[in-house]
Amino acid sequence: MDSKQSFPPITTPNARILILGTMPGEESLARGEYYANPRNQFWRIMQSLFDVPLSAPYNERIARLRENQIALWDVLHSCERVGSLDSAIKNAVPNDFGALLASMPGLKAIAFNGKKSAGWFERWVKVDTSRLRMLVLTSTSPAAAMAFEKKLAAWAVLKEI
Repeated sequence: MDSKQSFPPITTPNARILILGTMPGEESLARGEYYANPRNQFWRIMQSLFDVPLSAPYNERIARLRENQIALWDVLHSCERVGSLDSAIKNAVPNDFGALLASMPGLKAIAFNGKKSAGWFERWVKVDTSRLRMLVLTSTSPAAAMAFEKKLAAWAVLKEI
């Protein structure tokens, strides 16, 4: 089993939305970037909803997310996994959300990038989220086979927050 560790959170004190994945995939881990797999539709969705240029360098895309008051992280701090599939995760250790949520007092919603991240959060994370909208969105992963337009429509709820 290969041991994996997630990235630090990408935050901004004025964040209104926190998007949570489960654990970065192999390509993301290799490149040190969230959603680095070109087949993952996360950045394409962010371009459509929040004018985050798909072709911009990673640091510019992150800056645009922050401008749009969007934070990113993963539910899991570490795990063992062969490959990139969430279904292959073993020995998961959750991230510590207490301090993170306290650092974003204006947070309105947590959006889960897929059912697996929502399930891990519900199972492992014991923080008060009663003030937040909890949204389980369609995974942007290529493993979640669905037309881009349907994924985009599901994610469009973020524009209302």
